[in-house]
Amino acid sequence: MLLTRQWDANGHAAGVLAPGGWIAKTDPDGKTWEIFSVGYRNPYDMDFNADGELFAYDADMEWDMGSPWYRPTRVVHATSGSEFGWRSGTGKWPTNYADNLPQLVNIGPGSPVGAEFGYGAKFPAKYQRAFYICDWTFGTMYAIHITPDGASYKAEKEEFLSRTPLPLTDVAIGPDGAMYFSVGGRGTQSELYRATYIGQESTDVVPLQDAEFADLRALRRKLEAHHAPAADPKAVVDFVWPYLGHDDRHIRYAARIAIEQQPIETWQSRVFQEQDTAAQITAAIALARQGDAPAQSPLLKSLERIPFATLSETQQLELIRAYSLAFIRLGAPDDATAAGLATKLDPFYPSASRDLNRELCNLLVFLKSPTVIAKTLDLLQQPDEQTEDELAGLLGRNPGYAGSIRAMLANQPDRQKVHYLLALRNLKTGWTIDQRKAYFDAIVVAREKSGGNSYRKFIQNIDREAFENASEAERLAIEAMGARPPYRAPELPKPAGPGRDWTLADVLALAGDKPIKGRDFKNGEKMFAATRCVVCHRFAGDGGATGPDLTQAAGRFSLKDMCEAIVDPSKVVSDQYKATVIETSAGQVITGRVVSDTPDAIVISTDQEDATKLAKIAKSDILAYILARGNPGDAMFRK
Repeated sequence: MLLTRQWDANGHAAGVLAPGGWIAKTDPDGKTWEIFSVGYRNPYDMDFNADGELFAYDADMEWDMGSPWYRPTRVVHATSGSEFGWRSGTGKWPTNYADNLPQLVNIGPGSPVGAEFGYGAKFPAKYQRAFYICDWTFGTMYAIHITPDGASYKAEKEEFLSRTPLPLTDVAIGPDGAMYFSVGGRGTQSELYRATYIGQESTDVVPLQDAEFADLRALRRKLEAHHAPAADPKAVVDFVWPYLGHDDRHIRYAARIAIEQQPIETWQSRVFQEQDTAAQITAAIALARQGDAPAQSPLLKSLERIPFATLSETQQLELIRAYSLAFIRLGAPDDATAAGLATKLDPFYPSASRDLNRELCNLLVFLKSPTVIAKTLDLLQQPDEQTEDELAGLLGRNPGYAGSIRAMLANQPDRQKVHYLLALRNLKTGWTIDQRKAYFDAIVVAREKSGGNSYRKFIQNIDREAFENASEAERLAIEAMGARPPYRAPELPKPAGPGRDWTLADVLALAGDKPIKGRDFKNGEKMFAATRCVVCHRFAGDGGATGPDLTQAAGRFSLKDMCEAIVDPSKVVSDQYKATVIETSAGQVITGRVVSDTPDAIVISTDQEDATKLAKIAKSDILAYILARGNPGDAMFRK
């Protein structure tokens, strides 16, 4: 990475490196495996269309909500060699990186489960061709309408069916032309439904293959056929090279992957000779990814020939990516090279483009531009910009928790400013005291905003790293000015009592069989805090992060399920939150929740109320490993 990464503030997937989630292809016997597509959070389900193209439904990391690195659940076109840029913590790639591919359509927060094309359904034409995806969290099935667009596709989402609760798990089209879908999971009631069409539109079978842009898709697949080392690499390079500058992003991408699979000596010299700007940038990215340190100097000289001002925004972003990869993969530049490139790019920062500003900020911080601090602080002083938010659609989708979501939307951070705070924390020098104060003032504003489970702890970590990177004199001045007040969690109310030992039957009897009336939400909020639920669980953006976020619980659990979870919280515990007991060869017993499991070590969060307290245990030191049902108060720990 160009700038240092922060791992998830609650320890999720800490230490997990690329490729993230992946899709592989294999033979019918499962003996030969080949990685096909990478860079996912969790592509839970996928399906092929009638042309043999693969589409996947990828998960989000809801703890990232409110941050610029949050990526909503989304549908992608998984092509040969595709990379979708998932990286742990703050390292996720934006879609404008030329060496990854964009999503077809963002869905929003949720939990992807089953997915299937509607082929064979006795539905109107557009619904026969639709790609159906199920969201467990929000109880919604979407019809994704996919249409050809160049060498790939574009898509629109449509809410197909929903209910509260409706914890969808999978969908299939039956031989009778009806849609069948199942619900359940996490101890909830399992159910099977059958959906049919009633109406006047024709349900006759329609052509399923796409004729539009078939030539470009065929060209892409022809290039993809060379995504492996060739017997005659020179012939492959000669065939593929002209497509490095193609107008279609997926053609350029497929051509670059084919080039990267061939021996570098068969094509490196062509990078420096290329005259077409688009092809030159794509070839430079290939060389930065596959070359070694001696290639950096001639590569940078070839990129210097490209006039930044004359490029389109897409080309400017791709050129910045080429420079960045040259430094990430081939080594840091010397001071003179860094200063020269900073001088070249400084006049273009800031720009009118948020995407361009993010990438210019990153590169100029890396190059230690003498102007980047002042310019970025000016951007931090601008009014917050309202950006399209994936949460907005949930207001109409589920009125049961619209109020809590509306509250989060009203207090959401400007993600662009969070990006600037993250980038500037890397600079150790070049600050004035007033600039340091302005930076920490912006931190104070950011940490009062609402986001996912990890949002505020990310901000706290940004604050801590920026403070550590300041000089001793700057730290003393910052503290003397009161520019860095510590975050103080609100004091929890005390329960009035007396308590009692509730049973599930008691709670259900109290609730009755009719909708509950006269509920006191304010008092419920106090009870949520007084019983310390708020320490581990978040609701509407507030609370701890060592347990599940409960904001959407009403959308996927029945009243009985909710009551049972309150009375017996350890009966059903998600794998993500189950506790573990580890005994080491030295006789130490460590209890907590596993947040990272690598071939060499396990990292455990050891404090239910503070997810930043972590223990790293070498696997060579582990004597016993027990997975428990729930929290350390569970009966398993008392045996």
